[in-house]
Amino acid sequence: MEDTQEIEDNSAEEISENAPHKKQESRDEVLSRHRKEISQLQNKEVALKKAAAKGSKAEQKAKKKQVEEEISQLSSKLKEKHAEELASLGYSSNNGKEKSNLDNLVKAIAGVSVTNQADHSKPSKSVKRREKRAQQEAAREQRIQEEQSTIISDRMIENEKLERKLEPLGLTVNEIKPDGHCLYRAVEDQLALISGGSSLYAYQKLREMVAAYMRKHASDFLPFFLSENVVEGDSDDSLMEKFENYCVEVESTAAWGGQLELGALTHCLRKHIMIFSGSFPDVEMGKEYKSDWCDWLI
Repeated sequence: MEDTQEIEDNSAEEISENAPHKKQESRDEVLSRHRKEISQLQNKEVALKKAAAKGSKAEQKAKKKQVEEEISQLSSKLKEKHAEELASLGYSSNNGKEKSNLDNLVKAIAGVSVTNQADHSKPSKSVKRREKRAQQEAAREQRIQEEQSTIISDRMIENEKLERKLEPLGLTVNEIKPDGHCLYRAVEDQLALISGGSSLYAYQKLREMVAAYMRKHASDFLPFFLSENVVEGDSDDSLMEKFENYCVEVESTAAWGGQLELGALTHCLRKHIMIFSGSFPDVEMGKEYKSDWCDWLI
């Protein structure tokens, strides 16, 4: 598995370069490094899966299993490492003595002394405000860590479900850059696949075609558009202006595409489109253009 080994070596070098020095890190530096390490592991997962999608089906299946086991182990180790480092900073979800560590951390963030005081006078309002802000910040950082730690496993589960659904159909997943143009890039990719070469329409041209079709057939799209964008008291002129602004966004920005745009695409290209999902029902558009064999998939 030479491709995988090469990626592992590169990843090891990258992590080594970004490894923390022996000097004491600040709280913000630790949290920033955690986010970066999680992102690196996500990138490594994508790279390993791409490298594994080569060779015969049997080889791909074996490589895929190896990649999943490796990512699972790395993810577990990373979570444990982050938990230990967070614990050293005072972050803890447990009760008892460890709770006092979190209390002390919150006070430290707020700039309040945590040493025992001789008097028991009530803290000032400014101190209370600082403590409250610090508690909110500490809680927010904990939520970020918890959410990011689940991204990898959630993505793996979604990919596995999707791959199981596509395998009987002889289909595989092709990663598309999630930059807001992904719907149109996916259509461009499928057009190229059908033609056996390059697509007749780049993603930007597809955007322009969709906007033009929606303007020309506004009566077909307005009911759906207005159901989500109408505001009580809007005049007919203002509604049409909103729809025109929406069309401008479609053709000239990186606004994400949805069912309205998919509907326009099926008619512009006179193609049947299927959108597969691992966790949600599949979406089928343009059934009237469906041939005896399914000629277009996303």
